[in-house]
Formats: sequence, C-alpha cells, structure tokens
Amino acid sequence: MNWVIDIVQILALGVFIYSLLLFAFYVFIGVISIGETNKYMHQNEVTDYRVIASSVHAPSVTIIAPAYNEGLTIIDNVRSLLSIYYYNLEVIIVNDGSKDDSLQQLIDTYQLEKTEFFIPHQIPTKPVKGVYKSRSSVFRKLVVIDKENGGKADALNVGINMASNDYVICIDVDCILEQDAILKMVKPFMEGVSERVIASGGVIRIANSSVVQNGSLVKVRLPKEYLPRMQTLEYIRAFLLGRMAWSRLNGLLLISGAFGAFDKEIVIACGGYSSKTVGEDMELVVRMRRYMEERKEPYKVTYIPDPLCWTEAPTSYKVLGRQRNRWIRGTYETLKLHRKMFFNPRYGLLGMLSYPYWFFFEMMGPIIEFFGFMTFVIMVFAGFVDWEIFLPLLAVIVSFNYLYSVFAIYMEVKTYNQYKRKTDVTKLLLTSLSEPFNFHPFIVWSSMKGFLNVVRKRHTWGDMVREGFEKTIS
Repeated sequence: MNWVIDIVQILALGVFIYSLLLFAFYVFIGVISIGETNKYMHQNEVTDYRVIASSVHAPSVTIIAPAYNEGLTIIDNVRSLLSIYYYNLEVIIVNDGSKDDSLQQLIDTYQLEKTEFFIPHQIPTKPVKGVYKSRSSVFRKLVVIDKENGGKADALNVGINMASNDYVICIDVDCILEQDAILKMVKPFMEGVSERVIASGGVIRIANSSVVQNGSLVKVRLPKEYLPRMQTLEYIRAFLLGRMAWSRLNGLLLISGAFGAFDKEIVIACGGYSSKTVGEDMELVVRMRRYMEERKEPYKVTYIPDPLCWTEAPTSYKVLGRQRNRWIRGTYETLKLHRKMFFNPRYGLLGMLSYPYWFFFEMMGPIIEFFGFMTFVIMVFAGFVDWEIFLPLLAVIVSFNYLYSVFAIYMEVKTYNQYKRKTDVTKLLLTSLSEPFNFHPFIVWSSMKGFLNVVRKRHTWGDMVREGFEKTIS
C-alpha cells in the first residue's frame, strides 16, 4: 500500500508544480498585456483613419466570408460588409453547397446574375458551380461564388483564389463588423518596414442580446442568457489579455477564424488553408510562421485590442460542447502537424516558448485537469485526502481564477468599456463566481470528448445552430 501512497504523492506534487507554472504564465500574460494595450491606445489616438479610408494608396483588401446554411442571418451580415467604407475593397461570399435558401436570398436581394469568370487555381479546391455579380452598380463590390460543399477551409481557399487584392480578411459570415474594422486591420500592414506583417487579428465580442439593424450593431447589450454571458467574460480574458500579450512577444499562434487579415502572397505560398484539420485558422497561422522562420525572413503577427467584430455565441450546452470539442481537436491536429518545432531552437521564440505553452497548457490542460479530478475522487474514497491542506489550496485556486476575471473586466472598463451600465459589470462579476463549478468543468469535459474523437479518428465539424440577432430595440 505504501507504493500507492508514493505514486499519489508524486502525482499531487506534479499537479502542484504544473499549477504554479500556469499561475506564473497568467500573471506574466496579464502584466505584458497592460503595456501592449496602453501602447496601442496611445498610438491610436493620433491616427486619422479617414486618410486611410479614402486613400488610393491604402492596401487593397478582399473580405472572404464562407457560408453554409446561413439563411437566417446572411442578408443582414452581407449588408454589414457592404456598408463598410474603404476605397479599395472587394467582398466575396462563398456559398459552400448550402442546403437552405442562402444563395437564392442573395440572388434576390442583391440582383445577382451568373457571369463567366476565370478563377486561378493557385490552391486546389472543390469545383465551382458559378460566380455571381450584381446588375446594380450599388453592389459592385460584391462577388458571390457557388461551389460544391468542401468545408470551411476549402471555401476560404476558393475565395483566396478569386481575390483580386493584395490582402485578404477571412471572417465568419455571421459576424458583424464595426465600420472602422478594415481601417484598423490594415494599419499594421502599412507600418511593417523592418518586419513583414504576415497576419493580423482583431478582438471578437459576443453580440447575443445586442441590437442589429440593417446589418449594423446599433446597441451593445450584455447577453441575457448565462452561457453567452459566460463566453463574453471568457472572450474578454482571451482577447484583451492573452492574445495581446503574445502579440507583444511576437509569439502568437492563433488568429480567430472569425476575423483575421492575411498577406495573400504568403498564404498562397504556404498552400492556403488545410482541409486536414478542423482548426484551419490556427494551423494556417502556424504554417505561415514556420514558412517565414525557415526562410530566415523577419516577420510579425499582430493583434488589435479594439472590439472590431461581433458574433453570435452558442446558447445551448449541446452546441457549445460541439464547438469546444472541435477547438481542442484543431489544437491537437495543428500541434501534431508542426511537432518539428517543439523545443527546436531553430524556430526561436516560436519553438522554445509559444509551441511549448500551447502544448502543455492549452492542449494538455484539460487532460491534466480531468485526470487530476478523477485522482482526487479516488483519493477521497481511499481516505488519502488531507482536508486541512486541500481546502486552503482550493480556496487559493478559485480566488486566483476570480481575481484574474476581475482584472480582465477592469481592463475592459478602463479601455473600451462596451458595457457601460454598472449592473452589466456587476452581472459579469457575479457570472465569474460560478465558472469554476459549472462552465469550466463543462469545457474540460467537452475537450475530453474531443480527445476521444481524435482516438476514434472522427473528423466531424458539428453544426453551429444560429438564432439570429435582435432587430428592434425593446
């Protein structure tokens, strides 16, 4: 029996050291994000974006939005994209074999007609059925491509092949962009002198319960339902703290597939989005970085803390579980594909810090937490738990989680302050109290199911059911 106690003690010590390292990374990320966010806001105050918007010398941009069965929201979303003021802009909607009336809605609303159009096949894709353009000059920026279903990555690759401009912004079609989103996204590309900016990301916010009129967000509201509200807090932490810190270190591995800008030349040179993973957004960024590292070319991946893009978050545990299942599988597949970089000094900070962090804390985190919990249950029944030590440690962990959430909310209030009512801030604070006992365990369990799908070699995407945005102010 002594050997069992020894093993349990070793496991407990390992989890304790792991937790200390994770806490240290969170503190480090929080401190770094403060400096980077303040730096960006200071620079942003003296930038006249009107000059960029109207300049013929501003970078040419193509927005690519894949759509599959998005009939509920597609007209509002496309209207939002077309309302963006930017001199050299093209909007490509890729209908990825939708089974609903998405394409017909677009044809009717925007007076589309099928045209003869040559699409370069720089990246291999599924066959294209047709290319549509509007008979009205009002919608001259709009191009709609109808293709056989091949998944999101394949749809984006068709858009990249079709894009006539130097930079592509890939978004989810259900997203609502701020009017100045494109201006702020292209600015880093214009500033890249000593280092080539190959990709740039923007903050994603939750639009549930907010009001959308004619494709524009007219009133920001904190989500009424628990799950979207919890995801609001989660997104604030991830985007305003985590990704800003990694951006400052130039170690960012992920730009959200919901909203990211890329240098089209580098994307094509890397072969476009991969259909071999359900995490095509992360995999492309890692592959682009690896491409630049192996050629010893100076480059940068940037991130913008402005809330530029609003999206609809899952409202049910079923849909949320599918999403997180897919996210963890995408992380695993990406890290596996690029395992050559793991602690490889050839790749600099990318190989020595970014990759190991994602491996140990983002991918392995749910596994360690799950088996740690199972070990704890066994220890309880075996009578091995020293409650005088365990309860204070649990209090420290829960308190740290809460303080980190409080810090993230504080940063949001001091910077962009999207939720201006004090009651909204209070609701966010109260919501964070339940996270360790409800939301987080569910995310861990969903991630574990994702790993089981990896073992079973299930490559499913999982339907994301949309409910649509609120249209009127009540």
